[in-house]
Amino acid sequence: MKTKEEIVKFCLAYPEVYEDYPFEDTGWCVIRHRDKKKKGFAWIFERNGEIWVNMKCDPGWKEVLRDAYPAVLPAYHMNKTHWNSVILNGSVPADVLTDMLDMSYELTKA
Repeated sequence: MKTKEEIVKFCLAYPEVYEDYPFEDTGWCVIRHRDKKKKGFAWIFERNGEIWVNMKCDPGWKEVLRDAYPAVLPAYHMNKTHWNSVILNGSVPADVLTDMLDMSYELTKA
């Protein structure tokens, strides 16, 4: 997944989620749970000409992922203890990216 459309489409396949554009800057897309808390699990945006996605991460895994992949960084505009940003430039294997999305989805469910 390298494009905004690809990551949004993938995230919308999770059960009981929806796409939201909560800011005036429609470049930011948030994929949220449909439950009453409506927490976001994927914050998708463009920065420096690349597509990024912020995902919640178990604190025990955040440094492992950041050390393993240069495209995994402390989250842009989010709590850096619990969130990572991933630059979708193809350097993070698809299965790792999917596992990170799964983790974020599970950690943000009500």
